[in-house]
This record gives sequence, structure tokens and C-alpha cells, in this order.
Amino acid sequence: MNLNNYILHIDGAYFFTQEQLIPQILLALPFVLTLVMYILAVIVSNRRHKRWPLYRTVCWIFGVLFAIISVAGPLANRALVDFTAHMFGHLFLGMLAPLLMALAAPMTLMLRTLTVPIARRLSKMLRSRLSRMLTNPIIASVLNIGGLWLLYTTSLYSLMHDYFLLHLIVHVHVFLAGYLFTISMFYIDPMPHRVPFLYRAIVLCVALTGHGILSKYIYAHPPNHVTINQAELGGMVMYYGGDIIDIVIIFILCLQWFRATRPRTRLAIFSNCFISY
Repeated sequence: MNLNNYILHIDGAYFFTQEQLIPQILLALPFVLTLVMYILAVIVSNRRHKRWPLYRTVCWIFGVLFAIISVAGPLANRALVDFTAHMFGHLFLGMLAPLLMALAAPMTLMLRTLTVPIARRLSKMLRSRLSRMLTNPIIASVLNIGGLWLLYTTSLYSLMHDYFLLHLIVHVHVFLAGYLFTISMFYIDPMPHRVPFLYRAIVLCVALTGHGILSKYIYAHPPNHVTINQAELGGMVMYYGGDIIDIVIIFILCLQWFRATRPRTRLAIFSNCFISY
């Protein structure tokens, strides 16, 4: 299925036939389901445990909304014919939505909501070798940044507009790779396979450098079927928009690092000494 075959251009606006809505529905539906499940989990958790923080629920709602906006609706429609709109969708789906959803601590909420036997099975999965591999900062960075290099420096970008299944796969990969990258850099949810802060900081710097270089490469070398003007605008959106989200990730990582390594106060030291005696 060539998605561009279903684009109608009328009076400067772009409209889409019913067939073109199918990939949007398939991509948006999982996010809608996760939103409903998260809210239901919050209700159940509040009945059993201490009240779930409101800001985490807000983060999840906005994260899901940004993901849906990027895969369905006007922005998603425009992204098929406008590379700048596509790049905004990339920022929403692969960076902003994963960041907000990671801050919502979905795994912690799930462990609070599930029954003990099921929660133990989930904990076992989190301790598995596959989990260790996917949440390793290097592997997550390769999947995320490496995937973007593959998308924009090969014919993959133009092919995803021609093949229905490839269109779905690329969008799913962008979100999942972005989420894995985010949770591998700072820990909000339980993470059995933790790595040192310095290790994560070094990998983060390399990954952000790769992302910045790619945005400049796109600026100078447009992907197939992308005009120079759109490539320049898209490259700037990727560079400056990505920097804003990256600053938030850096801030959270440094804040956690500071809290984990800051010296104990005199009062805490005195209290520990008093208790020891």
C-alpha cells in the first residue's frame, strides 16, 4: 500500500481517504488502551495503597497525547508530505512522549496494582538477560540513534511512505527505542540491572552528539524525495527541539547523581553515631 496514493490536495489543504486512516488507527489504538489501563490502575492503586502522585498521572496523559498527535490526526497527515511536520512528529513520538511516560513510572504503578504472584513474574522478567540487554545504555542508544541514522541516510525514509507494514514498523520502533533510551539514562521505575552514573553520562554524551550530527547531516544532505528547504527546516527542528528535551534528560540524570552522592548532613551523621551507641 502506497500511503501517498490516498492524499488529496484541495485548495492548499491535504485530505486523506478512509484507507489512509487505517495505519493511524492501528498506531493510535495501543496508546489509547495504555491511557485507559493506566487510569484504571491508578484507581485500583489508590484503593489499596498510598495515593498515587497526581503529577505522574498528568505526565502519562500528556505523554500519550503527544504520541497520538504524532501518529494520527492533522500532524500525522501533514507528515506524509511535509518533512518539517514529520520531524515534529519524530520529536513527539521518539523523545517527548517517552520522556513524559518514563516520568509517570508505569512499572511501579503496575507492581502496586497486580496481585503478588503476577507481580513476582513481572519482577522475574525485569531481571532477565533480555531486560539487561535492552536497558543497557549502549544497546538502547544504538537502537535509538542508530535507527535514526538508518532511517534518514538510506532509502528507508522514502520506502516507509510506500509500504504500509514498513510505515507501522518504523513508527513502533521510533517510540520503543526512544522509551528504552530514556529509561536507560535515568531510573524512575525499579531497574534491577543498574549501571553507574558515570557510565550513563558518557553514553548519553555520545548519543546526543550522534543525534546532533545527524540533524546537521540532514540539513546538508536531504533524504530521498525531500526538498532542500524542508530538509533545512526539519534539521533545525531536530537539532534545537531535540536539545530542549535532551536538557531535561541531562537535568534529571544530574539531579539523581547529586542526590545519590551528596555528603550526609551533620545532623544525619550525629544521628547515626547516636544510634550506633
